[in-house]
Amino acid sequence: MRVFLILSALLALIALPVAARAQATTKAVGSSSPFAPVIHVNDLGITGFELDQRKRFLTMLRAPGDLDALAEEALIEDRLRLDAAKKAGINVGKPAVEAGMAEFASRANLTTEEMLKTLGQAGIEPQTFRDFVEAGTVWREVVRAKFANRVKITEAEIDRALSLESERGRGTRVLMSEIIIPAPPGQEAGAMATAQRISGLRGEAAFAAAARASSASGSRSAGGRLPWMPVENLPAPLRKVVLGLAPGEASAPLAIPNAVAIFMLRALDENGPVTEVQQTIDFAQVLIPGGRSEAALAAAGALRNKVDTCDDLYGAAKGYPPEQLLRETLPLSQIPQDIALELAHLDPGESSTALVRGNALVFLMLCTRDRLRAEDDPAPDRAQIRDSLLNARLNSYSESYMADLLADAVIVRP
Repeated sequence: MRVFLILSALLALIALPVAARAQATTKAVGSSSPFAPVIHVNDLGITGFELDQRKRFLTMLRAPGDLDALAEEALIEDRLRLDAAKKAGINVGKPAVEAGMAEFASRANLTTEEMLKTLGQAGIEPQTFRDFVEAGTVWREVVRAKFANRVKITEAEIDRALSLESERGRGTRVLMSEIIIPAPPGQEAGAMATAQRISGLRGEAAFAAAARASSASGSRSAGGRLPWMPVENLPAPLRKVVLGLAPGEASAPLAIPNAVAIFMLRALDENGPVTEVQQTIDFAQVLIPGGRSEAALAAAGALRNKVDTCDDLYGAAKGYPPEQLLRETLPLSQIPQDIALELAHLDPGESSTALVRGNALVFLMLCTRDRLRAEDDPAPDRAQIRDSLLNARLNSYSESYMADLLADAVIVRP
Protein backbone atom coordinates (compact mmCIF):
# COMPACT_ATOMS: atom_id res chain seq x y z
CA MET A 1 0.00 0.00 0.00
CA ARG A 2 1.42 3.35 -0.96
CA VAL A 3 1.85 5.78 1.89
CA PHE A 4 1.10 9.45 1.12
CA LEU A 5 4.27 10.77 2.70
CA ILE A 6 7.59 12.15 1.60
CA LEU A 7 7.59 10.10 -1.61
CA SER A 8 4.99 12.47 -3.11
CA ALA A 9 7.92 14.82 -3.65
CA LEU A 10 9.99 12.11 -5.36
CA LEU A 11 7.16 11.19 -7.73
CA ALA A 12 6.77 14.87 -8.58
CA LEU A 13 10.34 15.01 -9.86
CA ILE A 14 9.36 13.63 -13.24
CA ALA A 15 5.56 13.51 -13.23
CA LEU A 16 4.56 16.88 -14.71
CA PRO A 17 5.57 18.11 -18.17
CA VAL A 18 6.95 21.52 -18.97
CA ALA A 19 3.66 22.38 -20.70
CA ALA A 20 2.07 22.75 -17.27
CA ARG A 21 4.09 25.96 -16.86
CA ALA A 22 2.39 27.63 -19.80
CA GLN A 23 1.03 30.53 -17.74
CA ALA A 24 4.32 31.32 -15.99
CA THR A 25 5.83 34.79 -16.57
CA THR A 26 9.53 34.92 -17.45
CA LYS A 27 12.15 37.67 -17.68
CA ALA A 28 15.90 37.87 -17.36
CA VAL A 29 17.78 37.86 -14.10
CA GLY A 30 21.48 37.17 -13.73
CA SER A 31 24.29 36.52 -11.31
CA SER A 32 27.70 34.98 -11.45
CA SER A 33 27.50 33.55 -7.90
CA PRO A 34 26.25 29.95 -7.55
CA PHE A 35 24.51 31.01 -4.32
CA ALA A 36 22.56 33.86 -5.89
CA PRO A 37 18.99 33.24 -7.13
CA VAL A 38 18.76 32.37 -10.81
CA ILE A 39 15.01 31.70 -10.71
CA HIS A 40 12.29 33.37 -8.66
CA VAL A 41 9.02 31.55 -7.97
CA ASN A 42 6.47 33.93 -6.49
CA ASP A 43 9.48 35.86 -5.10
CA LEU A 44 11.07 32.73 -3.60
CA GLY A 45 14.58 32.23 -4.98
CA ILE A 46 16.25 29.13 -6.41
CA THR A 47 20.05 29.29 -6.60
CA GLY A 48 22.42 27.82 -9.12
CA PHE A 49 23.88 25.68 -6.34
CA GLU A 50 20.46 24.18 -5.62
CA LEU A 51 19.94 23.40 -9.29
CA ASP A 52 23.30 21.64 -9.43
CA GLN A 53 22.49 19.65 -6.29
CA ARG A 54 19.10 18.52 -7.60
CA LYS A 55 20.68 17.57 -10.89
CA ARG A 56 23.18 15.40 -8.98
CA PHE A 57 20.28 13.81 -7.14
CA LEU A 58 18.47 13.07 -10.40
CA THR A 59 21.67 11.65 -11.85
CA MET A 60 21.89 9.24 -8.90
CA LEU A 61 18.27 8.24 -9.59
CA ARG A 62 19.13 7.70 -13.28
CA ALA A 63 16.25 9.93 -14.29
CA PRO A 64 15.71 9.98 -18.06
CA GLY A 65 15.49 13.15 -20.08
CA ASP A 66 16.93 16.64 -19.78
CA LEU A 67 18.26 16.73 -16.20
CA ASP A 68 18.67 20.51 -16.21
CA ALA A 69 14.98 20.95 -17.05
CA LEU A 70 13.90 18.25 -14.60
CA ALA A 71 15.92 19.79 -11.76
CA GLU A 72 14.40 23.19 -12.45
CA GLU A 73 10.85 21.82 -12.54
CA ALA A 74 11.30 19.87 -9.31
CA LEU A 75 12.65 22.88 -7.40
CA ILE A 76 9.93 25.14 -8.75
CA GLU A 77 7.33 22.72 -7.40
CA ASP A 78 9.14 22.54 -4.06
CA ARG A 79 9.01 26.34 -3.78
CA LEU A 80 5.28 26.26 -4.50
CA ARG A 81 4.82 23.64 -1.77
CA LEU A 82 6.69 25.79 0.74
CA ASP A 83 4.83 28.92 -0.37
CA ALA A 84 1.48 27.18 0.07
CA ALA A 85 2.53 26.01 3.53
CA LYS A 86 3.58 29.51 4.58
CA LYS A 87 0.29 31.00 3.44
CA ALA A 88 -1.59 28.29 5.35
CA GLY A 89 0.50 28.87 8.48
CA ILE A 90 1.88 25.31 8.42
CA ASN A 91 5.37 24.50 9.74
CA VAL A 92 6.20 20.83 10.27
CA GLY A 93 9.23 21.44 12.48
CA LYS A 94 12.61 19.73 12.81
CA PRO A 95 11.39 16.44 14.43
CA ALA A 96 8.92 15.77 11.59
CA VAL A 97 11.59 16.42 8.96
CA GLU A 98 14.06 14.12 10.72
CA ALA A 99 11.38 11.44 10.97
CA GLY A 100 10.76 11.84 7.25
CA MET A 101 14.45 11.48 6.50
CA ALA A 102 14.61 8.32 8.60
CA GLU A 103 11.51 6.95 6.85
CA PHE A 104 13.02 7.60 3.43
CA ALA A 105 16.32 5.97 4.42
CA SER A 106 14.57 2.95 5.92
CA ARG A 107 13.04 2.11 2.55
CA ALA A 108 16.57 1.25 1.44
CA ASN A 109 17.26 -0.54 4.74
CA LEU A 110 19.57 2.31 5.80
CA THR A 111 19.78 4.69 8.72
CA THR A 112 19.65 8.42 8.07
CA GLU A 113 23.41 8.62 8.63
CA GLU A 114 24.03 5.82 6.13
CA MET A 115 21.77 7.51 3.58
CA LEU A 116 23.59 10.82 4.01
CA LYS A 117 26.93 9.05 3.51
CA THR A 118 25.66 7.45 0.29
CA LEU A 119 24.40 10.79 -0.97
CA GLY A 120 27.65 12.46 0.01
CA GLN A 121 29.57 10.05 -2.18
CA ALA A 122 27.56 11.44 -5.10
CA GLY A 123 28.38 15.03 -4.08
CA ILE A 124 24.95 15.68 -2.58
CA GLU A 125 24.93 17.85 0.56
CA PRO A 126 22.95 16.84 3.70
CA GLN A 127 20.90 20.05 3.47
CA THR A 128 19.80 19.09 -0.03
CA PHE A 129 18.32 15.85 1.30
CA ARG A 130 16.76 17.71 4.24
CA ASP A 131 15.17 20.34 1.97
CA PHE A 132 13.84 17.64 -0.34
CA VAL A 133 12.21 15.78 2.56
CA GLU A 134 10.87 18.96 4.16
CA ALA A 135 9.09 19.99 0.94
CA GLY A 136 7.38 16.62 0.69
CA THR A 137 6.50 16.47 4.38
CA VAL A 138 5.04 19.96 4.56
CA TRP A 139 3.10 19.34 1.34
CA ARG A 140 1.42 16.36 2.96
CA GLU A 141 0.24 18.58 5.79
CA VAL A 142 -0.93 21.29 3.39
CA VAL A 143 -3.01 18.81 1.41
CA ARG A 144 -4.48 17.25 4.55
CA ALA A 145 -5.36 20.64 6.02
CA LYS A 146 -6.97 21.84 2.80
CA PHE A 147 -8.78 18.70 1.66
CA ALA A 148 -9.08 16.14 4.46
CA ASN A 149 -12.45 17.50 5.58
CA ARG A 150 -13.79 16.87 2.06
CA VAL A 151 -12.91 13.17 2.18
CA LYS A 152 -15.39 10.95 3.98
CA ILE A 153 -14.63 7.24 3.89
CA THR A 154 -17.80 5.34 4.71
CA GLU A 155 -18.13 1.91 6.25
CA ALA A 156 -19.84 0.79 3.04
CA GLU A 157 -16.76 1.83 1.00
CA ILE A 158 -14.52 -0.12 3.34
CA ASP A 159 -16.82 -3.15 3.03
CA ARG A 160 -16.61 -2.94 -0.77
CA ALA A 161 -12.82 -2.63 -0.63
CA LEU A 162 -12.60 -5.60 1.71
CA SER A 163 -14.75 -7.58 -0.67
CA LEU A 164 -12.34 -6.78 -3.50
CA GLU A 165 -9.38 -7.77 -1.32
CA SER A 166 -10.87 -11.15 -0.51
CA GLU A 167 -12.74 -12.04 -3.70
CA ARG A 168 -11.43 -10.04 -6.63
CA GLY A 169 -8.44 -12.26 -7.28
CA ARG A 170 -10.42 -15.46 -7.72
CA GLY A 171 -10.31 -16.51 -11.36
CA THR A 172 -8.55 -13.30 -12.39
CA ARG A 173 -5.68 -13.11 -14.86
CA VAL A 174 -3.18 -10.26 -14.99
CA LEU A 175 -0.86 -9.01 -17.69
CA MET A 176 2.17 -7.42 -16.05
CA SER A 177 5.62 -6.06 -16.69
CA GLU A 178 8.46 -6.38 -14.17
CA ILE A 179 11.76 -4.73 -13.35
CA ILE A 180 14.13 -6.49 -10.95
CA ILE A 181 17.04 -4.27 -9.84
CA PRO A 182 19.94 -6.10 -8.18
CA ALA A 183 20.73 -4.89 -4.65
CA PRO A 184 23.81 -6.76 -3.45
CA PRO A 185 25.17 -5.91 0.02
CA GLY A 186 26.39 -2.32 0.13
CA GLN A 187 24.38 -1.24 -2.94
CA GLU A 188 20.88 -1.24 -1.43
CA ALA A 189 20.51 2.54 -1.38
CA GLY A 190 21.37 2.97 -5.05
CA ALA A 191 19.01 0.17 -6.06
CA MET A 192 16.16 1.67 -4.02
CA ALA A 193 16.81 5.14 -5.42
CA THR A 194 16.64 3.78 -8.97
CA ALA A 195 13.46 1.89 -8.12
CA GLN A 196 11.83 5.00 -6.61
CA ARG A 197 12.52 6.89 -9.82
CA ILE A 198 11.11 4.11 -11.99
CA SER A 199 7.97 3.77 -9.84
CA GLY A 200 7.02 7.30 -10.83
CA LEU A 201 7.00 6.50 -14.55
CA ARG A 202 3.70 6.53 -16.41
CA GLY A 203 2.91 4.40 -19.43
CA GLU A 204 4.11 1.07 -20.76
CA ALA A 205 6.67 2.51 -23.19
CA ALA A 206 8.57 4.38 -20.46
CA PHE A 207 8.47 1.35 -18.19
CA ALA A 208 9.72 -0.95 -20.96
CA ALA A 209 12.64 1.40 -21.66
CA ALA A 210 13.54 1.39 -17.96
CA ALA A 211 13.36 -2.42 -17.89
CA ARG A 212 15.80 -2.73 -20.78
CA ALA A 213 18.15 -0.27 -19.07
CA SER A 214 17.98 -1.42 -15.44
CA SER A 215 16.35 -4.84 -15.00
CA ALA A 216 18.28 -8.03 -14.28
CA SER A 217 15.28 -10.27 -14.97
CA GLY A 218 15.07 -12.67 -17.88
CA SER A 219 12.22 -10.51 -19.21
CA ARG A 220 14.58 -7.57 -19.71
CA SER A 221 14.95 -8.06 -23.48
CA ALA A 222 11.14 -7.97 -23.79
CA GLY A 223 10.93 -4.69 -21.91
CA GLY A 224 9.93 -6.51 -18.73
CA ARG A 225 6.74 -7.84 -20.30
CA LEU A 226 5.35 -11.08 -18.86
CA PRO A 227 2.61 -13.26 -20.36
CA TRP A 228 -0.88 -13.58 -18.92
CA MET A 229 -0.86 -15.36 -15.56
CA PRO A 230 -3.49 -16.25 -12.96
CA VAL A 231 -3.28 -13.73 -10.13
CA GLU A 232 -3.40 -16.64 -7.68
CA ASN A 233 0.12 -17.58 -8.82
CA LEU A 234 1.50 -14.41 -7.23
CA PRO A 235 2.64 -14.22 -3.61
CA ALA A 236 -0.16 -12.82 -1.46
CA PRO A 237 1.51 -9.43 -0.74
CA LEU A 238 2.20 -8.83 -4.43
CA ARG A 239 -1.29 -10.02 -5.41
CA LYS A 240 -2.84 -7.25 -3.34
CA VAL A 241 -0.44 -4.66 -4.75
CA VAL A 242 -1.16 -5.63 -8.36
CA LEU A 243 -4.94 -5.66 -7.90
CA GLY A 244 -4.71 -2.12 -6.53
CA LEU A 245 -3.06 -0.78 -9.70
CA ALA A 246 -4.73 0.81 -12.68
CA PRO A 247 -3.58 -0.30 -16.16
CA GLY A 248 -0.41 1.58 -17.02
CA GLU A 249 0.41 2.26 -13.36
CA ALA A 250 3.62 1.08 -11.69
CA SER A 251 3.82 -0.24 -8.15
CA ALA A 252 5.89 1.21 -5.34
CA PRO A 253 9.29 -0.50 -5.00
CA LEU A 254 9.18 -3.87 -3.25
CA ALA A 255 12.26 -5.09 -1.41
CA ILE A 256 13.07 -8.76 -2.08
CA PRO A 257 16.24 -10.71 -1.22
CA ASN A 258 19.23 -9.00 -2.87
CA ALA A 259 16.99 -6.96 -5.17
CA VAL A 260 14.22 -4.39 -5.51
CA ALA A 261 11.21 -5.12 -7.72
CA ILE A 262 8.73 -2.83 -9.49
CA PHE A 263 5.67 -4.06 -11.39
CA MET A 264 3.34 -2.43 -13.88
CA LEU A 265 -0.17 -3.69 -14.57
CA ARG A 266 -0.82 -3.72 -18.32
CA ALA A 267 -4.23 -5.38 -18.36
CA LEU A 268 -6.68 -7.23 -16.11
CA ASP A 269 -9.07 -10.05 -17.06
CA GLU A 270 -11.70 -10.84 -14.42
CA ASN A 271 -13.78 -13.20 -16.57
CA GLY A 272 -12.01 -16.46 -15.68
CA PRO A 273 -13.60 -19.28 -13.67
CA VAL A 274 -13.66 -19.12 -9.88
CA THR A 275 -10.67 -20.97 -8.44
CA GLU A 276 -9.08 -21.33 -5.04
CA VAL A 277 -6.37 -18.76 -4.38
CA GLN A 278 -4.05 -20.89 -2.26
CA GLN A 279 -1.42 -23.14 -3.73
CA THR A 280 1.27 -25.59 -2.76
CA ILE A 281 4.29 -25.43 -5.05
CA ASP A 282 6.72 -28.26 -5.87
CA PHE A 283 9.91 -26.70 -7.24
CA ALA A 284 13.57 -27.55 -7.72
CA GLN A 285 16.80 -25.55 -7.64
CA VAL A 286 20.20 -26.44 -9.02
CA LEU A 287 22.92 -24.11 -7.69
CA ILE A 288 25.56 -23.72 -10.41
CA PRO A 289 28.87 -22.17 -9.26
CA GLY A 290 30.04 -19.04 -11.02
CA GLY A 291 27.13 -16.63 -10.66
CA ARG A 292 26.11 -15.09 -13.98
CA SER A 293 29.40 -16.01 -15.67
CA GLU A 294 29.38 -17.35 -19.22
CA ALA A 295 30.43 -20.76 -17.93
CA ALA A 296 27.56 -20.93 -15.43
CA LEU A 297 25.00 -19.77 -18.01
CA ALA A 298 26.32 -22.34 -20.48
CA ALA A 299 25.99 -25.07 -17.84
CA ALA A 300 22.41 -23.96 -17.15
CA GLY A 301 21.63 -24.07 -20.87
CA ALA A 302 23.05 -27.56 -21.17
CA LEU A 303 20.99 -28.67 -18.19
CA ARG A 304 17.87 -27.16 -19.69
CA ASN A 305 18.36 -29.18 -22.87
CA LYS A 306 18.50 -32.42 -20.89
CA VAL A 307 15.35 -32.10 -18.77
CA ASP A 308 11.62 -31.98 -19.36
CA THR A 309 10.47 -32.52 -15.76
CA CYS A 310 11.93 -32.05 -12.30
CA ASP A 311 12.43 -35.82 -12.01
CA ASP A 312 14.87 -35.60 -14.92
CA LEU A 313 17.12 -33.36 -12.83
CA TYR A 314 18.26 -36.26 -10.64
CA GLY A 315 20.00 -37.83 -13.62
CA ALA A 316 20.98 -34.67 -15.50
CA ALA A 317 22.53 -33.02 -12.41
CA LYS A 318 24.16 -36.20 -11.17
CA GLY A 319 27.59 -34.60 -10.82
CA TYR A 320 26.41 -31.87 -8.45
CA PRO A 321 26.81 -32.31 -4.66
CA PRO A 322 23.51 -32.99 -2.82
CA GLU A 323 23.46 -29.50 -1.28
CA GLN A 324 23.44 -27.97 -4.78
CA LEU A 325 20.33 -29.87 -5.94
CA LEU A 326 17.32 -28.83 -3.87
CA ARG A 327 13.69 -29.83 -4.26
CA GLU A 328 10.94 -28.57 -1.96
CA THR A 329 7.16 -28.60 -1.72
CA LEU A 330 5.86 -25.58 0.18
CA PRO A 331 2.74 -23.42 0.47
CA LEU A 332 3.11 -20.35 -1.71
CA SER A 333 3.10 -18.14 1.39
CA GLN A 334 6.25 -19.86 2.72
CA ILE A 335 8.38 -19.61 -0.41
CA PRO A 336 11.01 -16.81 -0.44
CA GLN A 337 9.55 -13.89 -2.33
CA ASP A 338 12.16 -13.68 -5.09
CA ILE A 339 11.71 -17.40 -5.87
CA ALA A 340 7.92 -17.08 -5.69
CA LEU A 341 8.00 -14.19 -8.18
CA GLU A 342 9.96 -16.27 -10.68
CA LEU A 343 7.73 -19.31 -10.19
CA ALA A 344 4.63 -17.14 -10.75
CA HIS A 345 5.21 -16.95 -14.50
CA LEU A 346 6.45 -20.51 -15.03
CA ASP A 347 4.41 -23.50 -16.09
CA PRO A 348 5.29 -27.02 -14.89
CA GLY A 349 8.52 -28.13 -16.58
CA GLU A 350 9.65 -24.57 -17.34
CA SER A 351 12.80 -23.08 -15.79
CA SER A 352 14.42 -19.75 -15.01
CA THR A 353 18.00 -18.56 -14.53
CA ALA A 354 17.18 -15.02 -13.34
CA LEU A 355 18.30 -15.49 -9.73
CA VAL A 356 21.72 -15.68 -8.11
CA ARG A 357 22.48 -16.97 -4.61
CA GLY A 358 25.90 -15.88 -3.38
CA ASN A 359 28.27 -17.06 -6.08
CA ALA A 360 25.81 -19.55 -7.56
CA LEU A 361 23.46 -19.20 -10.51
CA VAL A 362 20.04 -20.61 -9.60
CA PHE A 363 18.55 -22.98 -12.16
CA LEU A 364 14.94 -22.81 -10.92
CA MET A 365 12.32 -25.25 -12.23
CA LEU A 366 8.61 -25.50 -11.48
CA CYS A 367 7.56 -29.09 -10.90
CA THR A 368 3.84 -28.89 -10.01
CA ARG A 369 1.36 -26.37 -8.72
CA ASP A 370 -1.46 -27.67 -6.49
CA ARG A 371 -4.38 -25.63 -5.18
CA LEU A 372 -5.55 -25.67 -1.58
CA ARG A 373 -8.93 -24.94 -0.09
CA ALA A 374 -7.58 -23.47 3.16
CA GLU A 375 -7.22 -19.70 3.15
CA ASP A 376 -3.70 -18.60 4.06
CA ASP A 377 -4.01 -14.90 3.37
CA PRO A 378 -4.41 -12.79 6.53
CA ALA A 379 -7.71 -10.96 6.86
CA PRO A 380 -7.45 -7.38 5.56
CA ASP A 381 -7.40 -4.74 8.30
CA ARG A 382 -10.21 -2.16 8.20
CA ALA A 383 -7.94 0.62 9.43
CA GLN A 384 -5.42 -0.11 6.67
CA ILE A 385 -8.17 -0.15 4.06
CA ARG A 386 -9.50 3.19 5.38
CA ASP A 387 -6.00 4.73 5.21
CA SER A 388 -5.52 3.38 1.69
CA LEU A 389 -8.78 4.90 0.45
CA LEU A 390 -8.05 8.20 2.21
CA ASN A 391 -4.55 8.45 0.78
CA ALA A 392 -5.79 7.69 -2.74
CA ARG A 393 -8.33 10.53 -2.50
CA LEU A 394 -5.79 12.96 -1.06
CA ASN A 395 -3.29 12.09 -3.80
CA SER A 396 -5.87 13.04 -6.38
CA TYR A 397 -6.49 16.38 -4.65
CA SER A 398 -2.73 16.90 -4.35
CA GLU A 399 -2.14 16.55 -8.08
CA SER A 400 -4.96 18.94 -8.96
CA TYR A 401 -3.84 21.52 -6.40
CA MET A 402 -0.25 21.49 -7.69
CA ALA A 403 -1.49 21.95 -11.25
CA ASP A 404 -3.45 25.02 -10.11
CA LEU A 405 -0.43 26.47 -8.28
CA LEU A 406 1.75 26.00 -11.35
CA ALA A 407 -0.82 27.65 -13.58
CA ASP A 408 -0.96 30.73 -11.33
CA ALA A 409 2.76 30.94 -10.53
CA VAL A 410 4.88 33.95 -11.49
CA ILE A 411 8.26 32.50 -12.46
CA VAL A 412 11.19 34.71 -13.34
CA ARG A 413 14.29 33.13 -14.91
CA PRO A 414 17.09 34.17 -17.30
